[in-house]
Amino acid sequence: MNPLDRTIHSSDDARRLARRRLPWMVFGYIDGKAGTEHGAALNRGAMADLRLRQRVLVDVSERDLSVDVFGKTSKAPFGISPMGMCNLSHPDGDMALARIAAKLGAPHCVSTVASTPMEKIIEAADGNAWFQLYFSGDGSGALKLVERAEKAGYETLILTVDVPVLGRRTREIRHGFKTPFRIGPSQFIDFACHPHWSLRTLYRGKPQLANFDGEEFTFDRAESRAKADWSYLKRLRDAWKGNLVVKGVLDPEDAVRLKAEGVDAVQVSSHGGRQLDGAPEPILALRDIRRAVGDDFPLFYDTGIRSGEDVAKAYTMGADFVFLGRILQFALAANGETGLNQLWSVMTEEFDLAMAQMGQVSPAGLKYGLVD
Repeated sequence: MNPLDRTIHSSDDARRLARRRLPWMVFGYIDGKAGTEHGAALNRGAMADLRLRQRVLVDVSERDLSVDVFGKTSKAPFGISPMGMCNLSHPDGDMALARIAAKLGAPHCVSTVASTPMEKIIEAADGNAWFQLYFSGDGSGALKLVERAEKAGYETLILTVDVPVLGRRTREIRHGFKTPFRIGPSQFIDFACHPHWSLRTLYRGKPQLANFDGEEFTFDRAESRAKADWSYLKRLRDAWKGNLVVKGVLDPEDAVRLKAEGVDAVQVSSHGGRQLDGAPEPILALRDIRRAVGDDFPLFYDTGIRSGEDVAKAYTMGADFVFLGRILQFALAANGETGLNQLWSVMTEEFDLAMAQMGQVSPAGLKYGLVD
C-alpha cells in the first residue's frame, strides 16, 4: 500500500493509520486496555469464534438497516459510544461525530469529559445526542451536570457504573498520559516525532474538559467513585425523568436488579476492556444477560466491535442496539471527517452484507441467528 494513502477499507486500516499519525501517548490512551490486555483479546477471540446462520433462497432484495431506539428511528444499526477527549484524535472530533449523528439520526453518546460543551454537541447532532454521566465525590456535582443536560435538551442519560476506581492502563502510565497534560522530556520528543498532530493541535489549542470550568467545577479523572451505590441510582432515577441507561454491566444479577429499579435500558460493556483485565467476555455476557432479563427489556452493547459483521453478531446475542467506540477515533485520527465517513460506510456495508447472507431484511430479524 502507498504509505501516503489514507483510504480506509476496514477498522484495521483506521487503527494502523492512527498509530502512525498520533503521538504514542495519545494512541496509547485511545487504544490501551487494562492490565496485560489479555481480557480484551479474549473478547475479540470470543467474537471471532461466533458463527452466524447463513440462509439461502430468501428474498433479501429489500433491506432496511434502521432501528427504533426510545421512539426515534436511527437510519444506522449502530451509534456512537461515549468517548472522552475525542478532540485528541482530531481537533474537530466531537463535531464530526455530531454531524454524522445528525445525518443518520443515530444516537451520539456525549461523554462527561467531552472536549466540546454538551450544548454545542446536541445542537450539531440535531438533537440526536445522549449524555453520559460519571458519579464523582458525593454525587452532587454529577447532579449539576444532569440539570445542565436536561436544560440543553437531552432526553436520555447514561450512567456509567464500571469505574468505581480507574483501571490500571499500562500504556497510559508508560507514556505519561495524564489530565491535565504535563509535558516532560519524553512527551516533548513524542510530540516532535509527530509534527502534523502537534502543529494542528497547537494551532487549534489543546483539548479541554469542556463541561467543567476548571475552577469551582472540576473533574478529576483518577478520583475514586467507590461511593456510588444503589441509593445513588434511586436518587438519580428520581431526579431524571427521561430515559435512563446504565452502562458497564456484565453480571446477569445486576441487570435483573437494574430492571427492577426502573432503569429504561442496560448497556452491556467492559468499558472497552479498560477497567478489569479479568472481566468476562462482554459478548458472551450479553447472551447471559438477555436470558436473565427476558426478551422485551432493552439491551444495548459496546466493546470489541471491529466490523459490521461484529455488529450483526451482537444483535444475534440479544442486543437491541449497538455502539461503536475507539475505531471511530482511529478513523478521525487517520483522515479527519473524511476518514470517519469512510469507516462508517465500511461498517454499514459489512453489516448489510452479513444481514443479507443470513437471510434477514432488518436488524430485528438477526436475534438468535447463531449456529448452535
